Amino acid sequence: MTDQETLYMMALTQVPALSLTNLHLLIDELGSATAIYENRKDLKQVLPSASKKFLDGMGDFCNFLGRAEQELEFCRKGKIKCMGLNDDDYPERLRGCSDAPILLYYRGTAKLNAKHIVSMVGTRQITSYGKDLCRSFVRDLKQICPDALVVSGLAYGVDVHGHRAALEEGLETVGVLAHGLDQIYPRLHRDTAIQMIGQGGLLTEFMSGTAIDKRNFVQRNRIVAGISDAVVVVESATKGGSLITADIALSYDRQVWAFPGRVFDNYSSGCNKLIFSNAATLLTGAEDFCLAMGWTDDVMHQKQLADGIQQELFADSFTAEEQVVLQALAKDDSKQINILAVETNIPIGELSSLLFSLEMKGAVQMLVGGKYKLRR
Repeated sequence: MTDQETLYMMALTQVPALSLTNLHLLIDELGSATAIYENRKDLKQVLPSASKKFLDGMGDFCNFLGRAEQELEFCRKGKIKCMGLNDDDYPERLRGCSDAPILLYYRGTAKLNAKHIVSMVGTRQITSYGKDLCRSFVRDLKQICPDALVVSGLAYGVDVHGHRAALEEGLETVGVLAHGLDQIYPRLHRDTAIQMIGQGGLLTEFMSGTAIDKRNFVQRNRIVAGISDAVVVVESATKGGSLITADIALSYDRQVWAFPGRVFDNYSSGCNKLIFSNAATLLTGAEDFCLAMGWTDDVMHQKQLADGIQQELFADSFTAEEQVVLQALAKDDSKQINILAVETNIPIGELSSLLFSLEMKGAVQMLVGGKYKLRR
């Protein structure tokens, strides 16, 4: 996109009474922001339904060019990439959404048209259960689909824990902001955001100087939903931004997944409701998710799992008793400790010590509910 086209795009986003719907209609009809500018005095013919307020605003189009020039210079200095709706590198999934932003500002390394993109959303009041889910899902996702891109909103709670889990596992992660790239909100996440620029990126539709406004956070949720193949709700109460994102994702024909929780847990009530109403698919881990999404070949995946198990079972670092436990765990995806005790004929007290030792060696993982599984 040329600087001139970028400039006119920036100016268009500032025109009062110009809805996204009308913006899309104009771009579809005239092909570019430059063409809209050149035909700004004849737009009634192009868009007969245009209101007087909109036409008056377009008559003042030139008044917005000065601010656009300032923004263009800000982007140059900050190494910020501007992507118009018709650019090749504009997120293809998002482009297909009827209310997609006509212009995006991006700083980062991740490809926004990556083959596999998942958005992780949820409550700002994350619990220890939610933190465990973020870590385990992203860790297993890295093993099964190492090219996956994790997207969220850099907010408190599930958002930032999803980003940080991705960073720790070496996955790229992109944060969608509700303000310009001249600031980070919340400020406590600044270090995480800086790290993401080198291992993912920051994306927004808002110009620098945009005030922190509640409405903008709701507006940015459509980007979180539209840019990905699927939305995963980790924890959520019965109301909140994550459920809004899930609704938007469904309207875009995206797959929505939700981790279940106990029926009396406030921050699992929203997830349970999504699952109960068939708005979301019940999610237990990355393996089922990737298989259902078609992100991995089933036969190849099973071979990888088998190879990993064999390597663990015959490692010299395991005692004979530990190998008995590993053999038992290899038969199923996960097992309760009491079932393991019966199958291995090892007393629970001794079995607990063996499992702890295997955890320390990185061979076994304890799950929610007292279950154990092999690390893969």
